[in-house]
Amino acid sequence: MRREGTEKRPGASDILAPLASWFEAHRRVLPWRAADLDRPHPDPYAVLVSELMLQQTQVVTVVPYFERWMASLPTIRTLAEAPEQQVHKLWEGLGYYRRAGFLQAAASAIHEHGWPTDMDGLLALPGLGPYTAAALASIAFQWPEPALDGNAFRVLARLLGIEVDPKKQANGLRTWLRPALAAHGPSRMTQAIMELGATHCAKKARCEACPLRSVCLSLAAGMVDCIPSAAPRAKVHSVEIALVAMKADGLYLVNAPASTGLLAGLWSWPFRLEPLSENPRAAESVPGYAATQTRTWKGWTQVYSHRREQVTPLFMELERAFPAQENQRWVSAEELQALPMGKRDQRLRELVLGD
Repeated sequence: MRREGTEKRPGASDILAPLASWFEAHRRVLPWRAADLDRPHPDPYAVLVSELMLQQTQVVTVVPYFERWMASLPTIRTLAEAPEQQVHKLWEGLGYYRRAGFLQAAASAIHEHGWPTDMDGLLALPGLGPYTAAALASIAFQWPEPALDGNAFRVLARLLGIEVDPKKQANGLRTWLRPALAAHGPSRMTQAIMELGATHCAKKARCEACPLRSVCLSLAAGMVDCIPSAAPRAKVHSVEIALVAMKADGLYLVNAPASTGLLAGLWSWPFRLEPLSENPRAAESVPGYAATQTRTWKGWTQVYSHRREQVTPLFMELERAFPAQENQRWVSAEELQALPMGKRDQRLRELVLGD
């Protein structure tokens, strides 16, 4: 059943017709989802925020973040003019933090020039790749632009019996899918495919309730569990770090945010990229001061996309403070609580301030 071309596939409009009515009956109520799917979305900004948040993040995680975000920054203008620290604080804990910067940069461009009027304009916005631009085009503006994310690729690969990597056929799949969007509504069909992939056609398929089960080639061939083919996993680099909370004169030492990198825009604790010895003072990185109190807690594993950290948390109260380096600051407990931090650093903050 190895299918690699698109020329012999049956028409998408007919095959996907049952999906449109299924979606109308079963779609989840989501705070960014419009009630009327036959018109352009009443708030394209809500679609933009939700799509950036949903990149590599599950719906159940995104919903409370989206609601807090929209309550604090309800319009393009409020986001474009917001302090960067507020933006990152609202994103705190959601992961893939560059998305927050991209979202604000996109809002700034839209605030200055208005919403783009074609796909090239959407693709020129910061943080919008082919999928996100197409999702915004179809859901917000009703343009028949197929949005292919992991869910969509999985649904189409199983439906059409594509045994090879469906991402390598992205252009052909977009061409095949476009007439169905035009026939059944771009917003409706785009979200229906996403919904099916998130619920019934997930990695572990629930074929018995699928509205497309009668036309699914992989189900007919008994190959649902092995389509699409698994992509090779990227190698994860493991490191051991000592994460150090230092306190002196009632203040805490923190690293200022970097402008680029994995945790861009976030404050963090000082750390050492080496195992912590049995002597906690081995984590000291500034000579010439004394620690009057030290404490460690049980460590944990912090996992990023391509990095796994074995974290040993350490608290040190110093006899006296030392001058902060250029990229560091001494802050009060109140300031510390308000700073945007990644999950790893939030966890140590909770341990330190919880005592």
